[in-house]
Amino acid sequence: MSGARTRRQTALAAAAAADETSTVNTNISTASEPAADQKILTNGNGDAHRAPTEDTGRSGPQENIFLFVPNLIGYLRIVLAITSLYYMPLHPRTCSILYSVSCLLDALDGYAARYYEQSTRFGAVLDMVTDRCTTSCLLVFLSSAFPRWAIIFQGLISLDFASHYIHMYTTLVMGGAEQSHKEVDKNRSWILNLYYTNRTFLFICCAANELFFIALYLLSFSSPTLSPALLQGPIVDNIQAGAQVNRTLLRQIFTSPYSAAALELARANKMDSFWPWVLAGISFPIMFFKQFVNVVQIVKASKWLAEGDIALRRAKGLPKKKKGGKAA
Repeated sequence: MSGARTRRQTALAAAAAADETSTVNTNISTASEPAADQKILTNGNGDAHRAPTEDTGRSGPQENIFLFVPNLIGYLRIVLAITSLYYMPLHPRTCSILYSVSCLLDALDGYAARYYEQSTRFGAVLDMVTDRCTTSCLLVFLSSAFPRWAIIFQGLISLDFASHYIHMYTTLVMGGAEQSHKEVDKNRSWILNLYYTNRTFLFICCAANELFFIALYLLSFSSPTLSPALLQGPIVDNIQAGAQVNRTLLRQIFTSPYSAAALELARANKMDSFWPWVLAGISFPIMFFKQFVNVVQIVKASKWLAEGDIALRRAKGLPKKKKGGKAA
């Protein structure tokens, strides 16, 4: 009796062990099989591996680059700059304050980007575009305020845009997308290296550059020597008898923005010219140096881009020789 019971227990134990083995094998095979929506890829050696799922790298929180703190400061700079343009023709004090605050925030957004670890390529482009546009708008006004020197202001606008565009483009093409336009090798140009790597030096150059143009703007409302023609009252005696008067439809629709009341307000807003002359005299050398930096930036960027063209032509085997032995 005891022998039969022992044999029965042994059989039950063997059956249980067989069931456990079957369950383990099933789990292993299930785990080794790829999911239905997962592809199997093979590498060059013929080894198979699973393709990464679409959720790879998306587990973290999605950041909104446009709402980063330095970019919000950049938007505020744009609002202040546009507001200063509204007051620019007739309100020199209000315009100067708004424009100056917009320029000073240029240093604050860089500090915020480093403090919050929110330095982005979008922020760098936004900052540069805002600088170029605000300065150009002020120079456009100075061109109308001082028409005799309009060609100088037009040249400064062109130089500023050209130097920064070619520098940014060359850095992107030759240095790659990961390299900042402020990363200039000292061996390539020690002036540009100093200009872009020393934050204090960069701030002084940019601030003095804007200060010079603001001083000229204030002089247009203060200096009897440099007062613009648009602020002078009409001289009726200079109109010859029998001269034709423009009475076209366009003249009636698009009247002069400087009405008699506006011109009177502008003359009432005239300022003392002493301090604008002092500011212009102090900031002029630094402004001139910054224009020199723009010229250096164009020259160095052009040479670097030409080096890339030479390397690219060599890689393509250019110039190709014709059958006669001369280069194509």
